[in-house]
Amino acid sequence: MLKIAVLTAHFPSLERPTHGRSAYDTLRLLALDAEVEVFYPRATYPWFLKARNDFKEEIQEPFEAPGINVRYIDYPAVPVLSRPFNGRVAARALLPHVRRFAPDVILGYFLYPDCYAALLIGRALGVPVFAKAVGSDLHSVTGALHRRLTKRVLQQANGVLTVSRDLRDVAIRMGAPTNQVVANANGCDTNRFCVQDRSAARRRHSVTQTEEAVVYIGRLDQKKGLRELIGAAVMLHVRRPEMRLYLVGHGPDRPILEQDIRSNHAESYIHLPGACTPSDVPTWISASNLIALPSYAEGCPNIILEALACGRPVVATHVGGIPEIMDEQCGRLVLPRQTVELATAISSVLDREWEPHALSARQTRTWKNTADEMLRVISGKLENAKPGGDSGHGNIPAEKGQKRDVDSRLLTYSLRV
Repeated sequence: MLKIAVLTAHFPSLERPTHGRSAYDTLRLLALDAEVEVFYPRATYPWFLKARNDFKEEIQEPFEAPGINVRYIDYPAVPVLSRPFNGRVAARALLPHVRRFAPDVILGYFLYPDCYAALLIGRALGVPVFAKAVGSDLHSVTGALHRRLTKRVLQQANGVLTVSRDLRDVAIRMGAPTNQVVANANGCDTNRFCVQDRSAARRRHSVTQTEEAVVYIGRLDQKKGLRELIGAAVMLHVRRPEMRLYLVGHGPDRPILEQDIRSNHAESYIHLPGACTPSDVPTWISASNLIALPSYAEGCPNIILEALACGRPVVATHVGGIPEIMDEQCGRLVLPRQTVELATAISSVLDREWEPHALSARQTRTWKNTADEMLRVISGKLENAKPGGDSGHGNIPAEKGQKRDVDSRLLTYSLRV
């Protein structure tokens, strides 16, 4: 059985139990057919400093990650300032743990710093490295050095997987060899996400039976188009007084959204219920008339797959991999940052009767499909690689685990960046 060490902080943790659920859902099923261990590099900041994204989710459900072994390993960091060095510092912290596991292959999730750390460790241990791009790691590359480190991963990993065909194109434009990049789309837990009774779901979340409920579920971040969504709700309120907007989630931009709601005197029809547990996501979807996701950029958003599986239409932006998973037969696609167009699309979807089971039948891809596809890609590339030869992204050494001065090798490699 193949031994796979996974290096990623794109994974649930005690502080952020809903973060990286797509990675967890894939890896726990990958662990059925391979020996998988997750190594989570956890950035720790000085007590007097706090990163903008370093917040605990307001969530009551206890954190669990059954079905997979996870090691949370701290490394020192400073918000913003240490970012160019986080990959190599994380690699040093994780190296002895990964070395003891003695993997056949290393898989990184999130290109920088996680996959870059995986690349350094793979070079040091003499094992091949694969990288999984999830969306924001390619769409939010800032600064010349960040771009250079990301491109290094794309060019030197033994294979790259992306969550959409659109993201595959982005990776290739950034330097990944075309024949080494494979689209490996997200799936959905169709046992949990399925057509449910709307009335019962509404009672659970105190949504009245007569209102038109527009629901967003996710991180409260302006880049998700939430200010435009608030603006669209304000525009629609006059002619659709029964419409209510629920922004379900937690995030750094909540104060900005609260101010927008207050300034528009919209507290009676725009609500911020806070973060919800993973078990509440299906019922929030089922309580809705439609799910909205007006993001500026996306990879393969789980919420759209989950909404369709639950039989709910979607209004989303025509960005990233979204057009690959939905079309006008299950909602509306609009351009990002266009409040008027967004309001028109929401009104159009609310005006139409949608058949839940017909929508649900469109979403059949499961997380097991994603995990099986991932394993086939990795296994296939390993079989095609010649020992000591070039598989297209640098060498896979013939003698895995051969004795060497690992720390000096890491340092030398890092200094070449």
